[in-house]
Amino acid sequence: MNKLGGAAHEDRTGVLIGERFVSSTDLGERAARVAAGLHSMGVGTGDVIAIYVRNTPAVVEMSMGAARVGATVVPLNTAWLGSEVRYVLEDSRAKVLFAQTDLLSGIVNDLPDRLKIVVQKPLAEVVNAFQIPDKALVVPENYDVYEDWLSRFTPLQSVKPSIQAPTIFYTSGTTGKPKGVLRQLPTREQSVDRLKNLQTVYGIEDGARSLITTPLYHVFASAYAQTTLAKHGLVVLLPRFDAETLLSIVEEHRITNLQLVPTMFVRLLRLPQEVRERYDVSSLRHVLHTGAPCAPDVKRAMIAWWGPVIWEMFGTSETGVCVLCNSEEWLSHPGTVGRPFLGSRVGIYGPNGDVMKPGAIGDVYMRMPSMPDFTYIGRQADRDAAERDGLITAGDVGYLDEDGYLYLSDRRADIVISGGTNIYPAEIEHVIADKAGVADVAVVGLPDPEYGERLAAFVKCETGVVLSKEDVRAHVRGRLAGYKVPKDVFFVKNLPRDDAGKIIRRKVRDFSGPSQEIIS
Repeated sequence: MNKLGGAAHEDRTGVLIGERFVSSTDLGERAARVAAGLHSMGVGTGDVIAIYVRNTPAVVEMSMGAARVGATVVPLNTAWLGSEVRYVLEDSRAKVLFAQTDLLSGIVNDLPDRLKIVVQKPLAEVVNAFQIPDKALVVPENYDVYEDWLSRFTPLQSVKPSIQAPTIFYTSGTTGKPKGVLRQLPTREQSVDRLKNLQTVYGIEDGARSLITTPLYHVFASAYAQTTLAKHGLVVLLPRFDAETLLSIVEEHRITNLQLVPTMFVRLLRLPQEVRERYDVSSLRHVLHTGAPCAPDVKRAMIAWWGPVIWEMFGTSETGVCVLCNSEEWLSHPGTVGRPFLGSRVGIYGPNGDVMKPGAIGDVYMRMPSMPDFTYIGRQADRDAAERDGLITAGDVGYLDEDGYLYLSDRRADIVISGGTNIYPAEIEHVIADKAGVADVAVVGLPDPEYGERLAAFVKCETGVVLSKEDVRAHVRGRLAGYKVPKDVFFVKNLPRDDAGKIIRRKVRDFSGPSQEIIS
């Protein structure tokens, strides 16, 4: 077990990973050097930089440096492979890419020619957590190494007054390609309201000690870290989730605030009782979860273990966080994801645009007033279609009860959420369909007690062709990130399609034996 070191930094403001601590003062100074470096590359207001780096303090200072020159930041999922990264870089028109050495080696042949690249060597904590081989640490020739690049510049005074860069988060797309959500910078009033919003959601008070367990390319983790630093707190970064390591960090650094996804709850509860009892978690004041469905039995068990410190939130990149509930509210309304707070609005609409009564299922539309407006890059029609009565939908389906609590039933866009990560079935279907011998394919999410959902591929083979499950999985593994490889592969005689030729996914999910024509 690798414990993150030293309690000496508990009452200081900054970012800690392992034994490495960067104070807020040093973060600001290094961010000013990043800004100078970007300025030397011709990066200014409206230009886009991309960050393809695992959890390290550098991610924070890179974003802060971009803000100083008025640039926009695109965080890249570190599990993405070449074609996935290239799509986002081209769609966002990124001008500069900060990339970690081991990650760059897997995408170097897929990068746009015009891109300027700065390479960061991974910290020892990251190397150990991901067991990165030595050969993946070699910096390709002709690339700037981040620390050397940084040392060449004198700190640049901020060109823009904002300390927060505009950010493009890539989210779901019905075509299998994600959409870039670009949010406008908040007004001064919105900034004040948004900080109040985030403090309420995250429960972060002055001097908080927050543990970041999920990647900083997630809006959830990024906002959590920003809010903690704004409240003069300590951010502890976990390079990679491990259940017992998490408990040891909570005890060692007297963590007060923690963000998790339900999969992590499951893994924590699977620890032997004697291991769970070994660590003191009494410092926890506010534990927030989101990102995937949480099994009621799992949540009850966590509340019984840690006490009524567990909160749940629901929101999207488009809407911001719009509903929230604490442990007591959830126990009295089991299954809810929360209710509106601080002026947020939630509406449930039927197929004809009618507002649905409590208990009636429909499309979920939401809005948080403190969140500035957004656009989808290059997709104005999609942006227009997402709005109704000033509220925004991301394709979720659910209902409100008589007390105003929201319950989610399904997702209109067929997104699979596994372990808190959004996965787009159409993208995987396109890859499998390209394999020789495949006649038809559908990919759906099936319930999973640990991940919330797991990917399942239903494959129809061409006449006379016999494929194995591993044939299909290996084909996907060679084209897409590991989390997009279906855990289950079923071979079927036919797939249900409607008159327009579209897969009827609810029928695919109902395949359950010989009567449904599963042949293996």
